[in-house]
Amino acid sequence: MEKPQIIVHLQKSLNYTLFDTKWIPRSAKLVVLGNHPRGTGALQVYELTHGQVTLQQNIEKDVPFRCGTFGASSLSQRELATGDFKGNLGIWNLENTKDPVFSTNAHEEIINCIDGVGGLGIGEGAPEIVTGSRDGLVKVWDPRQKDKPVACMEPADAENRRDCWTVAFGHAHNQSDRCVAAGYDNGDIKMFDLRAMNLRWETNVRNGVCCLEFDRKDINMNKLVATTLESKFHVWDVRTQHPSKGFAHLAEEAHKSTIWVVRHLPQNRDIFMTSGGSGSFYLWKYEYPSNRVTKDSNDVHMGVIGRVDLKQNVTVSSQPISSFDWSPDKEGLAVCTSFDQTLRVLIVTKLNQI
Repeated sequence: MEKPQIIVHLQKSLNYTLFDTKWIPRSAKLVVLGNHPRGTGALQVYELTHGQVTLQQNIEKDVPFRCGTFGASSLSQRELATGDFKGNLGIWNLENTKDPVFSTNAHEEIINCIDGVGGLGIGEGAPEIVTGSRDGLVKVWDPRQKDKPVACMEPADAENRRDCWTVAFGHAHNQSDRCVAAGYDNGDIKMFDLRAMNLRWETNVRNGVCCLEFDRKDINMNKLVATTLESKFHVWDVRTQHPSKGFAHLAEEAHKSTIWVVRHLPQNRDIFMTSGGSGSFYLWKYEYPSNRVTKDSNDVHMGVIGRVDLKQNVTVSSQPISSFDWSPDKEGLAVCTSFDQTLRVLIVTKLNQI
C-alpha cells in the first residue's frame, strides 16, 4: 500500500463508440467525443456531482468526431477544437453548439489527431491547432485565420503519403519558438521546427506510432515519449541534440499489447501514464541520470538518457483504452474511454510521494 494506487472511481456505460475525452479546464466537467451506430457524431458533456457522473449536454452532429483539444483556447472561453471523419476542423462554444465558431475542411480524409497550444495560459505565442490525417498531411492552423493553414508539412512528391496517427506541440517557451512532432503508421517520427520552417529531426521506431507527447509544451524541449504497436514505448531526452546521433533514447516493453496513449501528469512532468490494448494502465516515473550531457570523442555535446521505473499497473477493461486525460486542476484525477463503450473516472493516489 506504499505504492500509488490506480482506482476506478466512477464508470458509465454509453451507447456509442468512444474515441476521445478531455477535461474542461477549471471545472468538474468533461467532454466525450465519438460515433453513434447510425454514423453520426456524438459530443457529450458530463459533470462530476455528488459521487456520480451526470450528463449535462447531449449533442449530435452529422459526422462522427475523432479527436478534440482545448489547448488553443483561452481559459475564459474554453472552446473545444475537434477533428472529424470527413477531415473537418471545428471549434465549438460549449454554451451554444448549434454551429461551430470556426470551421474549415482541413483535410481530404479523417483527422486522426489534434493538439493545441497558446491557450489555457500554456505556451507563449499565438493560439494554434495542429491536425494530422490519413491523407498524410500535418497542418497548423491559427483560429484567427480561416481556410488557410499557417503551415503544412507534406511528403516530397516521390515519397508515399503515410497515415499520420499522432501529433504534439512542444518547445513553446517564448513568442517565436515552437515545434510539432508527428508519428506515422510506418514508424516514422518527424519533428518540425515552426520557427525555421524545416524538419529538425526524424527517426523510425519500426512500429506504427500511436501517440506522441512532450512532457511539457511550454518549456525548452525536455523529453518526448512515443507509444507504438507491438508493446513498446520510447523516451528521448530532447534537450541535447547531437549532430549525427540525434537525441539520447531508451525503449521499454509494456502492456503485452499495443500502447495506445501516453499522458504526462500536469503537476509533475516526470510522471506519465500509458494505456494498452489489453485495457491496462501503467504508471511510470522517469529518473534522470547524474549527468544529462557528456561529450563524444570529438568533444561534441551529446545527451545521456536516464531510466523509467514502473510504479503501478492495473487492468480496468477487456478492451483497448482509446483515450486518457489527467485533470489539469486536481492532481491524480483522470478520465478514460475504452472500446467497451465505457467512460471511467480514475483516481491515482500518492502521486506527490513518488
